[in-house]
Amino acid sequence: MLPWFHNESFPLYLAPMAGVTDVVFRSICKELGADVMVTEFVSSEGIIRKDERTRKYTEFTDQQRPVGVQLFGADGERMGEAAKKIIDWKEPDFIDINFGCPVKKVVAKNGGSSLLKDCPVLASVASSVAKAVGEQVPVTAKIRIGWDEQSVNAPEVCQILEESGMQAISVHGRTRSQGYRGDANWEVIDACSRAVSIPVIGNGDLQSGADLKHRHETTNVAGVMIGRAAMQNPWIFREAKHYLATGEQLPPVPIEERWQLIVRHCTLALASNRYGNERQTMMAMRSRLMAYCKGFPGAKPLRQRLSTVASLTEIEGVAAEHLERLHAGSSSSPLAESR
Repeated sequence: MLPWFHNESFPLYLAPMAGVTDVVFRSICKELGADVMVTEFVSSEGIIRKDERTRKYTEFTDQQRPVGVQLFGADGERMGEAAKKIIDWKEPDFIDINFGCPVKKVVAKNGGSSLLKDCPVLASVASSVAKAVGEQVPVTAKIRIGWDEQSVNAPEVCQILEESGMQAISVHGRTRSQGYRGDANWEVIDACSRAVSIPVIGNGDLQSGADLKHRHETTNVAGVMIGRAAMQNPWIFREAKHYLATGEQLPPVPIEERWQLIVRHCTLALASNRYGNERQTMMAMRSRLMAYCKGFPGAKPLRQRLSTVASLTEIEGVAAEHLERLHAGSSSSPLAESR
């Protein structure tokens, strides 16, 4: 069994999200209470070709452990080869296989959630990677509950994956055809957790500590995975742990602390050299800034300004001006308009 499930623990995973859960954001979420990290998904073919851009997605720090590197592809032998290369380079705590990504460019290559329609290939991929890795590290998988509403097969897929050597499975409670629309189906997630003897991690619509506590108490999942909620509120891990321990909701994070984290995130992103020069880095951060500022007073004009920022100095200036206007209590300024 994976050690982070011992002693009746209930680990909180940060979900892998392309373009979001890079090494910087994972570090921030780890500081705020996330227990287990998974990298953005990486192409097994890119790893085999030793593509430098692909290798960047596998970066992590020792402080982030336990951390897994997530692979996608449809050729089990090649994926096994890629997994061994990653273990040699990075020594992750586990390898995770992506059977859940709904993105067209991944599905078009028979990767991600497309394999939910082809269980023999899914089993071949999972067993090939597990066999290639052997006893070096555990192999886990992430799935959705099915391809569409007419083919919800996650409990059966989980059984196949357990038989194929997977040691844990994360289940997103939506079908591929849903994308991120509608509600996550936690009844199916619960059915998955009862269909296998390995840990099942539930994922979908977890917005607060109360949500986590409800799923902990009403399903058989061994842990949970938080994705989109963490984009806006990485403090959710700290808040959730406090709620699980005490039943009390922490007070909202002050807006000053939120801005401090936004500026710090941008500073660390710039220092990481992940996205290029300062302008390129700030352009890459714009979607992240939009997520952070959702729900801020005057959010609409604020997002308009953040959609054009090109330097760290600009972001620091926007933060200072926004806080100044809030403290002044001005109701006539553009940034104090309704959300």
